[in-house]
Amino acid sequence: MMLAVGFWAGLGLKLAIMAAIVPVVALPIIFAELKLSAHMQHRIGPYFAGGKFGWAQPLADGLKFFQKEDLIPAAADKFVFKIAPYLVLAAAMAVFVVIPFGPDLIGRDLDLGIFFALAISSISTVGVLIAGWSSGNKYSLIGGLRAAAQLIAYELPLVLAVVGVVIQAETMSMIGIIDAQASYELFGTFAIPYVIPQFLGFGIFFIATLAELSRTPFDMPIAESELVMGYLTEYSGFRFAIFFIGEYISIFTMSAIMSTLWLGGYDPLLFDLNSLSDTVANIIGPLVLFGKVAILVFVMIWMRWSFPRLREDQLQDLAWKVLIPLSLANIVVIAIFKVVL
Repeated sequence: MMLAVGFWAGLGLKLAIMAAIVPVVALPIIFAELKLSAHMQHRIGPYFAGGKFGWAQPLADGLKFFQKEDLIPAAADKFVFKIAPYLVLAAAMAVFVVIPFGPDLIGRDLDLGIFFALAISSISTVGVLIAGWSSGNKYSLIGGLRAAAQLIAYELPLVLAVVGVVIQAETMSMIGIIDAQASYELFGTFAIPYVIPQFLGFGIFFIATLAELSRTPFDMPIAESELVMGYLTEYSGFRFAIFFIGEYISIFTMSAIMSTLWLGGYDPLLFDLNSLSDTVANIIGPLVLFGKVAILVFVMIWMRWSFPRLREDQLQDLAWKVLIPLSLANIVVIAIFKVVL
C-alpha cells in the first residue's frame, strides 16, 4: 500500500514539474519567431513589453489570451470542442518523457523510446481533427480534414526516415542511439553524427516535420487567405493559446528528436562526454542539445518566412510520389551497407 502511494505521489510530482516547466520552452521560440520574422521583413518587431528588445512580448501575449472571453459556438459539440486543445498540448508534452537532455537527465529511457515518441506525438492529429469537426463551422471542418489528410500522408515518411537510424544504431532507445553515434568514428579519430551517412533520411524527416507541424510551406490546414484560420477559427481566449503553445512545444520536441537521432543529441561528439564526472556531463549535455535545437528552430523559422504555401495537390504529390519512395530507398541502402560493412 505504501509503495503504491509513493509511486503515485512521485508520478504526480513529476507531472506537476513537467506541466510547470515544459510550456516555458515555447516562450524563447515564440520570441525568436517574432524577432527573426521582423528582421527578415525589415521591421523592428517587439520593442515595448520588456524594454528595448521586447523580451516579454510572449508573456504579454499569453496574458492577453487568458484575459479574453472563452467563446463556444452554439452549433459546436461543446465537450469535444473543449477537450481538443488539451489533446494537442498533452501529445506535445508527453514526448518529453523520452527526450534525453543528459546522460542522467531523462524521464524514462524506454527500450522503444523513439517508437513511443512518434506514436504519442501522432495523437495531436486526433486533437486537430476533432477541433475542426466539433466547431460546427465549415471552414473549421475543411481545415480539420486538410490537417488529417496532411498528417496521415507525412506520418509515413517521418516514420520511415527513422527506420534507417534504428537499423544503423541497432536500438530504439534514445540514449542508445546517442551512444551509437558517439562510437561511430571516422578513421578512428572522432565520432561523426548520423546526419553525414544518412543526410537523405534527415532531410526527409525535416520536411515531414514541417508538414506535421503545419508550418509554412505546409500550412494548408490554417491557410488564412482561404479558411480564415482553419480548425482554429472558432477558438478564442485560453483555448486558442493552448493550441498556440502546443505548436511551439512541438517545434522544440521534434527538433530535439532530430538532434538526438541525427546530430548526436546531448553528446558534443568532439570528446567523450562519459569521461567527465556525472555532474559536469549533465551540465554540458543540455547546453549542447539546446544549441543543436536552436539551429534547427532557426531553419524552421527562416523557411516559414521565405517560402510560399503549396497547393494541396502539390503537398500530397510530394509525400506520396517523392518522400515515401526516397525513404524506402534510404532504408534499402542503409540495410545493405549495414550487412556488407
